[in-house]
Amino acid sequence: MLSILGFSTIILFMFLVMTNRMSAFIAIIVSPIIFAVIGGFGKNLGSMMLEGIQLVAPTAILLLFAVLYFGIMMNAGLFDPVSRKILQLAKGDPVKTVIGTAILALLVALDGDGTTSYMIICSALLPIYKKIGINPLVLATISVMALGTVSGMTPWGGAATRAISVLGLDSTEYFTPLIPAILCGSAWIILTAYVMGRMERKRIGIIHLERINKSMESNNEMAATVADNLPKNFKLIWFNFLLTLALMIALILGLAPLPILFIIGFVIALSVNHPNLTEQKSVIKENASHAVPVVMLVLGAGIFTGILSETKMVDSMASDLLRIVPESLGPFFTIIVGLISLPLSFLMSNDAFFFGALPVLAQSASEYGINPIEIARAGVIGQPLHSMGPTSAPLWVLLELVRRDLGAFQRYALIPVIILSLMLIVFALITGAISIAS
Repeated sequence: MLSILGFSTIILFMFLVMTNRMSAFIAIIVSPIIFAVIGGFGKNLGSMMLEGIQLVAPTAILLLFAVLYFGIMMNAGLFDPVSRKILQLAKGDPVKTVIGTAILALLVALDGDGTTSYMIICSALLPIYKKIGINPLVLATISVMALGTVSGMTPWGGAATRAISVLGLDSTEYFTPLIPAILCGSAWIILTAYVMGRMERKRIGIIHLERINKSMESNNEMAATVADNLPKNFKLIWFNFLLTLALMIALILGLAPLPILFIIGFVIALSVNHPNLTEQKSVIKENASHAVPVVMLVLGAGIFTGILSETKMVDSMASDLLRIVPESLGPFFTIIVGLISLPLSFLMSNDAFFFGALPVLAQSASEYGINPIEIARAGVIGQPLHSMGPTSAPLWVLLELVRRDLGAFQRYALIPVIILSLMLIVFALITGAISIAS
């Protein structure tokens, strides 16, 4: 009975989200409440929901202040010197241009917001692609790969945030062992960029450009699209760079919990970059519009998890799933989750996958002695494929910027993105982020 209620909760939630009947925030709260009441748990709903919210509160705090922090960094033009240096070094060579695209895309993907990342990359590089004659689908493919790898797997990115919150994990414990795999994936993206650049160089050769910056400034079409998103403050680049570097080092060394690190980093960044009180209020208001919706989702995920866990629906569903997976494959369950995440992430929204499927997979894995934190890491591996799927909202912004349709992009990008996703599983295994149970 509990298993039926649990699966019905997930199916209803996925139906409501995927058919746009309700927003994810409303659906993730309404769905478990309905079936908890049907199951006779109505009297205890309040305590169950509060238990779940308490579980995800640290993640909600982390996400809020990470988005605010990187919003300030973007507005301050932290990555602008890198963009200008790329243009300076490329000199019309497709190989250098595409490799530069990969480096810039990996850096701006730290922001965690796909739309912002695509805006910055396209505003900096798309005019150069057009001038040289490089296929814009190359830029789109590299951008999607970078976003899926960095933003999709870091704990302040939307996907990992959902995984951490829904499984009640510690963000530092989740992230630190995953850093080597992310770095390996980033290196693979740069290698892929080199191969794509070589193919473009063979097709069009090296174009010697003059007055490249003027050509960018005169591109009225791009300027109209992204003018409001370009960084405008260039005075504190070095301070912001050193602050961000210190924050990353403190994160890796585990000097303090991630939410605390980002609160401190945000306070310092806001005070130095925007000392005026009125300006501070304006900056917070501007960047909060990106953070608040996802924070709401995290709190909703806490309610969802609290109800499913406290009613024992998850335990019952996991027991039923274990009967499907042959016992001999149990030790490889983490790899199975990584492979399952590829098609599911492509076809499903992150809300549906992480709030619906991942808790059940994690509970099933626990029967084989596999830590839920490894299931969370395996679950985010499908993010590069999700970033090119139809449920990824920022993708539609990217396609509009490069003036290509979804079908053409997916035909071009599918193979390299699948290869990247499979390599991420390999990298995660080699570096110990995920393991085979003994």
